[in-house]
Amino acid sequence: MKMVIWDRIEEILRLPAVVMVMLQCPQVWRICPRLWCYASFDMKRLRLPCPLVHLTMKTGCVALVLCLNISVDPPDVIKISPCARMECWIDPFSMAPPKALESIGKTLSSQYERWQPKARYKCQLDPTVDEVKKLCTTCRRYAKSERVLFHYNGHGVPKPTSNGEIWVFNKSYTQYIPLPLSDLDSWLKTPSIYVLDCSAAGMIVNSFIELHEWNTSGSAGSTRDCILLAACEAHETLPQSAEFPADVFTSCLTTPIKMALRWFCTRSLLRESLDYSLIDKIPGRPNDRKTLLGELNWIFTAVTDTIAWNVLPHDLFQRLFRQDLLVASLFRNFLLAERIMRSANCSPVSHPMLPPTHQHHMWDAWDMAAELCLSQLPSLVEDPNAEFQPSTFFTEQLTAFEVWLDHGSEHKKPPEQLPIVLQVLLSQCHRFRALVLLGRFLDMGPWAVDLALSVGIFPYVLKLLQTTTPELRQILVFIWTKILALDKSCQVDLVKDGGHLYFIKFLDSMEAYPEQRAMAAFVLAVIVDGHRRGQEACIEAGLIHVCLKHLQSSSPNDTQTEPLFLQWLCLCLGKLWEDFTEAQIIGLHADAPSIYASLLSEPQPEVRASAVFALGTLLDVGFDSSKESVGGDEECDDDEKVRAEVTIVKSLLRVASDGSPLVRAEVAVALARFAFGHNKYLKSIAAAYWKPQTNSLLNSLPSLANIKDSGGGYPSQSQHMPHGPLLRVGNDNSSVVRDGRVSSSSPLASSGIMHGSPLSDDSSHHSDSGVLNDGFSNGVVNHSVRKPLDNALYSQCVFAMCTLAKDPSPRIAKLGRRVLSIIGIEQVVAKPLKSTGARASEPTTSSLAGLARSSSWFDMNGDSGLADPLLGSGGTSGASDRSFLPQSTIYNWSCGHFSKPLLTASDDSEELLARREERENFAIQHIAKCQHTAVSRLTNPIAKWDTKGTQTTLLQPFSPIVIAADENERIRVWNYEEATHLNSFDNHDFSEKGISKLCLVNELDDSLLLAASSDGNIRIWKDYTLKGKQKLVTAFSSIHGHKPGVPGLNAVVDWQQQSGYLYASGEMSSIMHWDLDKEQLVNSIPSSSECCLSALAASQVHGGQFAAGFVDGSVRLYDVRTPEMLVCESRPHTQRVERVVGVSFQPGLDPGKIVSASQAGDIQFLDIRNHTGAYLTIEAHRGSLTALAVHRHAPIIASGSAKQLIKVFSLEGPPGTERSTGTRSRRSGWPARRRRQTAVVGMGKP
Repeated sequence: MKMVIWDRIEEILRLPAVVMVMLQCPQVWRICPRLWCYASFDMKRLRLPCPLVHLTMKTGCVALVLCLNISVDPPDVIKISPCARMECWIDPFSMAPPKALESIGKTLSSQYERWQPKARYKCQLDPTVDEVKKLCTTCRRYAKSERVLFHYNGHGVPKPTSNGEIWVFNKSYTQYIPLPLSDLDSWLKTPSIYVLDCSAAGMIVNSFIELHEWNTSGSAGSTRDCILLAACEAHETLPQSAEFPADVFTSCLTTPIKMALRWFCTRSLLRESLDYSLIDKIPGRPNDRKTLLGELNWIFTAVTDTIAWNVLPHDLFQRLFRQDLLVASLFRNFLLAERIMRSANCSPVSHPMLPPTHQHHMWDAWDMAAELCLSQLPSLVEDPNAEFQPSTFFTEQLTAFEVWLDHGSEHKKPPEQLPIVLQVLLSQCHRFRALVLLGRFLDMGPWAVDLALSVGIFPYVLKLLQTTTPELRQILVFIWTKILALDKSCQVDLVKDGGHLYFIKFLDSMEAYPEQRAMAAFVLAVIVDGHRRGQEACIEAGLIHVCLKHLQSSSPNDTQTEPLFLQWLCLCLGKLWEDFTEAQIIGLHADAPSIYASLLSEPQPEVRASAVFALGTLLDVGFDSSKESVGGDEECDDDEKVRAEVTIVKSLLRVASDGSPLVRAEVAVALARFAFGHNKYLKSIAAAYWKPQTNSLLNSLPSLANIKDSGGGYPSQSQHMPHGPLLRVGNDNSSVVRDGRVSSSSPLASSGIMHGSPLSDDSSHHSDSGVLNDGFSNGVVNHSVRKPLDNALYSQCVFAMCTLAKDPSPRIAKLGRRVLSIIGIEQVVAKPLKSTGARASEPTTSSLAGLARSSSWFDMNGDSGLADPLLGSGGTSGASDRSFLPQSTIYNWSCGHFSKPLLTASDDSEELLARREERENFAIQHIAKCQHTAVSRLTNPIAKWDTKGTQTTLLQPFSPIVIAADENERIRVWNYEEATHLNSFDNHDFSEKGISKLCLVNELDDSLLLAASSDGNIRIWKDYTLKGKQKLVTAFSSIHGHKPGVPGLNAVVDWQQQSGYLYASGEMSSIMHWDLDKEQLVNSIPSSSECCLSALAASQVHGGQFAAGFVDGSVRLYDVRTPEMLVCESRPHTQRVERVVGVSFQPGLDPGKIVSASQAGDIQFLDIRNHTGAYLTIEAHRGSLTALAVHRHAPIIASGSAKQLIKVFSLEGPPGTERSTGTRSRRSGWPARRRRQTAVVGMGKP
């Protein structure tokens, strides 16, 4: 029956999902260590880190059974002369047999006590079967669930039988009595370890294995719970040479240094000057590393540990060398026994079986170190005051480890010196260097941390937290950061040993760098993450006040403040008071909401998102299981909680339209927590505004942009509205910026915007019509009784939720719909135009594979089979627990930062710089050609494709790629040299369609495609040329506060590569100025006109400058670097006042020359330094001009008309003249309006 049950358990434990759950529950390993056996293989297959194994087992009792029968040889042994006689280094024939037997028993007990002094030792000398039974049952009763060691010396009895029976005596010592192995096993039970020192001891091991294989149901446990060490194989006899003691196996196990040196002296060059008597006089103590004996013991431990770790599988190494101190010592010494006894043609045996180690090259290092130490022995024995010179063994091994660090990697053989490095941590003279090298190793990646944990780093670095040495603090914090980034389960032991105090003190230290203090904040965040005892301990130590003090001392937008430090202070506090009422009350009393409100304008989106996370977790939604049901909130009155909630919610609404998906996701999660507690009131507000018409709810509720600042702190249009992590902009002279992101003439690092946030998405977009749902209210409305807030605030919250539900980022929209469902509103946006089944060329999954900013803790790959981490575990509409709430992502995503190398730059930086330099040279050469080559006529089209309703096209500058978008926002990509279709996909699936502009971001790197929709939504794509593999990097709404009642925004957008700015406007009287590096709205620039913008162009030469054309025919130039913003205004189109359909800067470096085209058909050339009017006019078309295009470098402009006519003009020639270089009309190949073609036209010489 047991076998069947365990077989079923094994099948279940093989499932990857179960392994994942077990990894999150380290208590499982302590409750049932057997589970480790079944899960270890799957962890390796899944490439998961092994759980941290602590010393969870110890040997509580030792049973010593000596069957020597001194002076009487067993009948099956023929001894040689001279013969080995020593037992426990005692000559049994030097005294009376009874006294010798007693002395040997006491000596053996004392030798074992050195390895495990706290165990209980019981000895039976020449016992009977009954005495052995009593001994075993007594030891098991005393040891309980601990391990029992059974040591058997059978030198005075016959060899074991073929059935594995060992021999003892009858009461009168006239007969040898066999003792069945099954009886011995039933008395000792498990866990147990057998040490068998007799001839043919391998016979016992073989019989023991057979016993458990064929009679598992009759044994007390599994063979994995029993360990056997046998002196020789089943067919071998123990060595009898006088060179060895009679119990050479026992001597190797219990007195390894003495045995190793005696054996080594006979083979060393020192054998003539050193005798055995000097070995017994080695000065010092084994545990004093400053003495000769302590040095030898230390080196021996390091060598045997290194051999075992490099030879054994890591799970077996953990079990034999890290779980039980006595077992670890015996197996280290067993490696010595194998080396010595194999020289006498005798092979020790173990179960579990170990691979051969007697010829490992580390034994040569031991021989050399032993010889150097022994060379000092005569002088030290003669002069007790002589100074001992330590060995260079550890210094040399650290140097070897350092060499490996310079040349090693994950794909090479692991450094064999790693166990020695851990041993060196015990020495003060080598400790600092060892910690620095260990830190470098851990920084190589999670695989390195996993290796260090497998070798047993944990107890070493945990003990070092008790030291007060200042120079060790920084490297210890770094090492613990790397460990906790991989294994969160260490939090229990850290709190238990008071380790959290070490990191709180370091966090509050002003001497450390902010980056290092950020690591301390990370460690503390892990300690309190879901660990109530850790939360309580950190509260007692004053962590809340320490964090708030440093948050308060950092002024907003202070360039000297390390963003990573601010980010982790926020995350640490957020985790500290998450679902912990006591901590929330302390935070409210310390005015935490106001402190965090100032962080919502920080330029770094990670900081803003972390601040939102901390504010959201400060909302008490009743998940604190430790809080009493009555009187739990007595320390914080209702009025104070209401004021705090109002402050928090108003702060959240400030960033509800942030430019970063990461920030908006945290806002959605926080609003969900608020909605969970105020469901009743929010639902009533939503029901009051609800109309059956489409989007009537959104139109009825007040806009966030119109919220007044009085009492609420909401920004007006002209105020900054923060935004999230997309790319990083360096200054003009910088070629490489922080985090390995590159900038020069293209200051926006492609790796930044490409790897913008964990919410980068390439998934399909779904939306549905709106209905009011009452199902969820039954489970949540009555969760807790809340004091209602102001109805206006509830209205603003509902509006923000609805805005999030229509977010251009599919993941945020999904979150928004989840939030609305909490207050009873389901599916508030229009249904998608297509079915949910995507075509092969369309994105169907959300994959972040390969993104540099993705986290090892946070895989949002849609193909992984895991639940969406943004959402809860599902939950039904009647759920009343937290499973229905969407889950935050910022903490897990931020943890990934510390899993990546922090001490070295990325390997691809040189390749990236080389490619950038090549493209820069290419660009410079071809720009010169454009400026000095004569413009020629148009030739025939190079390539063309039939499309429907093409609205905008775009050419890549460094590859033969053309991109086109149609009126349904279907984006198509072609290679015009090979005439091949590369990819096509939908920009989005919402019903409102219309493309405004396509732009390339980071042209000199792996460019990204910026697609601006007519409604002002911006979406940025990567890998858009790869069929079906395009990924949405980020998405946000670029236009806020547009005029109410306007059906379409008709947004105009342009991108400025040099500055990283995006300018956008539409049916509104202001221009939105975005910084895509910060993903933040920098400013809302008043247009100084009552009319709306109809054209917009950013200067690609002078950062911060852009020109705007208006529907009244006026043109204005702006410079965001000036306080007034508006540089000049002109009205060049005077003959027929119609809207400006195109505006651009003239080719070249002159920022003062602008080209403007009116719908009336005229093209005006302006010089802002001359206010008299246009210096050149071209009547291109008659009342039908629809488009204007100006080459960035070549003196060419083109215009298009509603009559399907395109004209290209050259600006070369005398001032005030122009030359038409060619036209293309419908008759020459351009298609009719209803069916258009996308064509690429080449220029040839005249």
